[in-house]
Amino acid sequence: MELGFEPEHAVLAALGGGSFADLFFEHRATTSLLIEEDRVEKVVAGVDAGVGIRSIHDFKTAYGYLSDLSPARVMEVAKGVAHAAREGGEAALRLRKAVSRSPARVVLEPDKVPLMDKVELTLAVNRAVRKLDNRVVQVRVIYRDSQQEVRVVNSEGLDASDLRTHTMFAVEVVAADKGVVQTGLESAGGLAGFEILKEGAAEEIGFKAARRALTMLGARPAPAGAMCVVLSASAGGTMIHEAVGHGLEADLSQEGLSVYAGRIGQKVASDLITVVDDGTVEGHRGSFGIDDEGVPAKRNVLVDAGVLKGFMYDRLTAMKHGAQPTGNGRRESFRHRPIVRMTNTLITPGGSDPREIISATQKGLMVAKMGGGQVNTKNGDFVFEVAEGYLIEGGEVAEPVRGATITGNGPRILETIDMVGSDLGFTVGTCGKDGQGAPVSDGQPTLRIPEVVVGGEVS
Repeated sequence: MELGFEPEHAVLAALGGGSFADLFFEHRATTSLLIEEDRVEKVVAGVDAGVGIRSIHDFKTAYGYLSDLSPARVMEVAKGVAHAAREGGEAALRLRKAVSRSPARVVLEPDKVPLMDKVELTLAVNRAVRKLDNRVVQVRVIYRDSQQEVRVVNSEGLDASDLRTHTMFAVEVVAADKGVVQTGLESAGGLAGFEILKEGAAEEIGFKAARRALTMLGARPAPAGAMCVVLSASAGGTMIHEAVGHGLEADLSQEGLSVYAGRIGQKVASDLITVVDDGTVEGHRGSFGIDDEGVPAKRNVLVDAGVLKGFMYDRLTAMKHGAQPTGNGRRESFRHRPIVRMTNTLITPGGSDPREIISATQKGLMVAKMGGGQVNTKNGDFVFEVAEGYLIEGGEVAEPVRGATITGNGPRILETIDMVGSDLGFTVGTCGKDGQGAPVSDGQPTLRIPEVVVGGEVS
């Protein structure tokens, strides 16, 4: 990213006698479409650019941002941030430049696709889904793309850049019949271009959402009670993200808000469980070349064969703990200070054939798709909705059930998992934390939990 001025003077001004300072320059072009009620409800396209300036002294952060990138204004804000952290001090700085390439092979840049082509695609998916079944009563189609260019310059002499292209597509379908209303949601996306929606891929996303809603229309209420639960790979990694991942973010651990605080080296899960956060996976939504503090993306093993190995760190939490940053310093935009965030978080595949996991289960619930949920990171307790579920009877997947919830404790669930599949499935989303959103993906193989409390719908 060319600035028209040398940023090292502003970095030194922001340092101002503190221990660390950085500048985060961002230029982002976005397009967003919403199709609802059979019409184009919203079209938004624009460019946002600016710089965030941070100074750290005595583990305290001062932060400012501006969209005016003139050298005088940047210097003015940098000095103000330094004053807020600590006055005084002199330093010299020699920058070393590094250009990063995000782990993606973009075939068709979204900005090369005419806006009307994007509109026509979303409208075509809307029409195709509505024609599937007369019980489909509502369809929402969401398309988003962005091209984000970032440059991070800091007081350690780093000058690093990254270019990130994101494309996302989601379809929500509402089906109704005889007073019963069910919703199906399906989404796809990643660090990729418009090519991910070619050759019928966008339409298939809509069909999956519709099939889920229609299947659940004919489902009976889920039974309640303690039972064996099989989480299929298609369920996505919602549980690992919410019930485990957030608890392994170092800021929550340092604030005493994580059940995993102080447990490095201890057994926290079954021997079958290895948990990884990996920002280097090609094409995945949570991937990048460098994080928003200029740290290269990394593959971080958090839990290895059941043993807690470490936490995810940004620069500030790493400074507090005497550790190295792990490439998990992320921010929503230049208007936000970086915080510890997950990237692509997953349980790695095991050695069991997914079909064998089902056949080894005489009775229980098979979760094909997870819904939303809530987690208490301090003790690990969680409640998750099941968006698509089926009974397991005699080692086979039987009839669909609706209205199920899963209630339990994340660490205890990880300790009791007794079968891990050789497959791996991902879901994509935007993780919210401290008022900021960050693109992520979550993955898991098929997992069997011998006993967990299932809440059912009253028939």
